[in-house]
Amino acid sequence: MNKSSWQSRRRHGRRSHQQNPWFRLRDPEDRSDSQAARSAQDSSHGDDESPSTSSGTAGASSVPELPGFYFDPEKKRYFRLLPGHNNCNPLTKESIRQKEMESKRLRLLEEEDKQKKIARMGFNASSMLRKSQLGFLNVTSYCHLAHELRLSCMERKKVQIRSLDPSALASDRFNLILADTNSDRLFTVNDVKVGGSKYGIINLQSLKTPTLKVFMHENLYFTNRKVNSVCWASLNHLDSHILLCLMGLAETPGCATLLPASLFVNSHPGIDRPGMLCSFRIPGAWSCAWSLNIQANNCFSTGLSRRVLLTNVVTGHRQSFGTNSDVLAQQFALMVPLLFNGCRSGEIFAIDLRCGNQGKGWKATRLFHDSAVTSVRILQDEQYLMASDMAGKIKLWDLRTTKCIRQYEGHVNEYAYLPLHVHEEEGILVAVGQDCYTRIWSLHDAHLLRTIPSPYPASKADIPSVAFSSRLGGSRGAPGLLMAVGQDLYCYSYS
Repeated sequence: MNKSSWQSRRRHGRRSHQQNPWFRLRDPEDRSDSQAARSAQDSSHGDDESPSTSSGTAGASSVPELPGFYFDPEKKRYFRLLPGHNNCNPLTKESIRQKEMESKRLRLLEEEDKQKKIARMGFNASSMLRKSQLGFLNVTSYCHLAHELRLSCMERKKVQIRSLDPSALASDRFNLILADTNSDRLFTVNDVKVGGSKYGIINLQSLKTPTLKVFMHENLYFTNRKVNSVCWASLNHLDSHILLCLMGLAETPGCATLLPASLFVNSHPGIDRPGMLCSFRIPGAWSCAWSLNIQANNCFSTGLSRRVLLTNVVTGHRQSFGTNSDVLAQQFALMVPLLFNGCRSGEIFAIDLRCGNQGKGWKATRLFHDSAVTSVRILQDEQYLMASDMAGKIKLWDLRTTKCIRQYEGHVNEYAYLPLHVHEEEGILVAVGQDCYTRIWSLHDAHLLRTIPSPYPASKADIPSVAFSSRLGGSRGAPGLLMAVGQDLYCYSYS
């Protein structure tokens, strides 16, 4: 390697270090702890960043880089990079990258099994309690730091799933999971071998340590179309139904289907007896959301290609709002009659449901990302909105000033629909990247608290789906994270 290229790499390394979000997003009074925290990350979980896409390794950094060749640090020799055809075992950049990612994943899994990770250096239970007693920490800060410590100690345990059809559990793969409001039920979408999707509800009330066992209630309801979006719907009572947004297939148009939860297990005898099972024909539906706002009662929205459709389930009345792009993510506000939408163009806009669809006054707020928006989440006070896009950017927006006030670094996405999970009670943000790593950030200062590798090798078909709750299994449940990947369900519970 010549001197100029070596100096260029050193300058690039310094520039990347200076742009580290840890230094940019931390508060000034916390900078005294940043050096210790950074050194702890380097020593205890320096591998918690996204996998490298480079073909070089630390052992190969001292050897010259030759165009078209790859240096193997184990065999200490160069190998030619082949184009990937006319060879039974080609050595390509993609195969090298996959090998490095799998090696890193196995190493992180081994480290997690051997030792507990520390969220921030210098923060432990005794020191935090002492600072709280001396008045250096208020109650809110103490609770947030306590949650961080408990998150760092979560241990992975496999959940035993029971079903009336055990053979199906061994063949069907989890596509997504979604916990209800009380976190005592888990709606599941499973990909079936023959194609299409099958649905089930897992009762989490039996999720008790040390033996983690749950029962999956299945139903013969089956669709041969892909599920684009799903959410719980409150029609007869809280979370009485499930709203599914299905993609069209060939000459069959897309649709939004409302399923009663009683189809799977009748946990509320008598209440669901009318059982509204209905389907609304909707072309090209990408996303859906259910309204809990009293001014849009019994309504749901669907994000279409260049259109938002608002439908009243009881009356069948519809309102259509034209857009300039496909609507990939939606959420209703609770206190004000607003519907927030994230588009493929990167635009985020709110629809004022009081204005109707006439004129131009129905667009209440407009924000912009540089890539397609895949998830929008409104915070409880409805003054802030969290959004993620297909460039891997996660931003916190102030809706009053329409400015981005914080970014959460480390998320990986290129083209996938990946949701965000915001939990204000614990002060955390959870997201699964396209690299199959689950990352947890501090909601308040954007510090990356933990990176959890997938128990499965990373692939497009095995991106984990997660659900986090402070009360898994209901009001008496314990905090933890549920992860569904492949045919398996894992629980990361607080120790």
